[in-house]
Amino acid sequence: MTDNMNFFFPELNNAEDGVVPLLPAAMRFLELRGEPVLDDNPLRARVYVEVTPFQKRPYIEVILLDEDGAEVATASVIEPMQRKHVFTLHLRGGKMTGVFHLRARMYYPSNAEDPTNLAGMTILEADQAEAEFVVPAR
Repeated sequence: MTDNMNFFFPELNNAEDGVVPLLPAAMRFLELRGEPVLDDNPLRARVYVEVTPFQKRPYIEVILLDEDGAEVATASVIEPMQRKHVFTLHLRGGKMTGVFHLRARMYYPSNAEDPTNLAGMTILEADQAEAEFVVPAR
């Protein structure tokens, strides 16, 4: 029996579209984009993240700020299996219109095998990205 996992998870292929997976120091964001989910529910933001193919799974942190710089949502993706992600952030706070800023950070902690060992932890910062979107008044 052959291993058909590459069919179901093409982003795990070693040479996807001729691109070789990168070492942690060379990792980059290819896309960071946000858009409001406009319906009758409390305001939410849909976030799109894509990173380069990787040899070692990164840690990704996304923070959403309102136009005053106050944090209104955050998400952490720990060692994702895929390069492309779409997720929803639920906004907290009173400000639900205007310009919102997304900040993303990709990194590799040295203590991934033993996350309780904080004393010997160092962090390799791989890349950062920023984006913004506007939520119109309803």
